[in-house]
Amino acid sequence: MSDTQAASPKPPQIKNESRVYFAALGKRVTRLRMSQGMTQAELARALGVSQQAVFAYEIGERRISILVAGRLARLFSLTMDQFLGFAPEPTKKGRLSPRAMRHAERLQALSKTQQRFVVRILDVLEKHNKSRGKAGSAPQARN
Repeated sequence: MSDTQAASPKPPQIKNESRVYFAALGKRVTRLRMSQGMTQAELARALGVSQQAVFAYEIGERRISILVAGRLARLFSLTMDQFLGFAPEPTKKGRLSPRAMRHAERLQALSKTQQRFVVRILDVLEKHNKSRGKAGSAPQARN
């Protein structure tokens, strides 16, 4: 073995417990993102990273840097301890997700007649779901 081979550093090995931790953290990112009604692309824009990076974070393939973790914690209104899983997350107070807020704004932009029509459609769908014993689930789209 030559001196140059001995001097070249080996790539750092990720311990199995680290892999497990980052996979769990990635699942938490996915859950938080979806609870906010965000797509991976929207989260990527908010973080200043690529959508591929968000995907890699979510499946635990890429470690989340402390800078990105801080951005994620702020974005989801969590402390770092809460985001990293060292403290319980606060309970929700019934706030709407950004996606639901956008839908509410779109609804408000409609005329009163159109708003009543949309609400009637929602009422019919809700009644239909309850009668089928699937309250809260959306009907399947047909092509």
